[in-house]
Amino acid sequence: MTQTQTQHITIRMDSAQLELLEGDITELQVDAIVNAANEDLKLGTGVAGAILRKAGASIQKECNRIGGTPVGTAVLTGAGDLDARHVIHAVGPRKGEGDEDRKLASAVRASLALADRHGLKSIALPAISTGNFGFPMDRCARVTLTEIHRYLQGGTKLDRVVVCLYGDEAFTRFRQELRRGFR
Repeated sequence: MTQTQTQHITIRMDSAQLELLEGDITELQVDAIVNAANEDLKLGTGVAGAILRKAGASIQKECNRIGGTPVGTAVLTGAGDLDARHVIHAVGPRKGEGDEDRKLASAVRASLALADRHGLKSIALPAISTGNFGFPMDRCARVTLTEIHRYLQGGTKLDRVVVCLYGDEAFTRFRQELRRGFR
């Protein structure tokens, strides 16, 4: 495990690289970034708002054509003016709706699988559901990292998976979970 001064950790997992990075997901040069979406695919605040501001209205137009997607699933659109080629809109659970850990794991897995199905090599995910949906950061870290670990063991074509975290607290929680190992 290596760590640089810019809050960045990289580890090798089978044939892929897993990175934890504190930063702005909209600035990353990856094949796809994941939007922490709502079921209606309306881009408003948080990660979705940042994506809409930087990518332009074309993404919302594509989302409107798709119409929506259930909790635990993901859909793919273009990336507008972003450096990424695609945006994967993953719908995570709201705190208190029940069975949240399973639903979050499903959203993470759906995002990775969608990238794989489209032949993408790199993907960046945020801490899905931790913003407006109120999901606890420590649980998100455990579920997200465990699901990524499981997925990367299954013969993926992905070369690089980045978990891009907003702020020091989020990065610290994910780093602590990464050090505990995968469960």
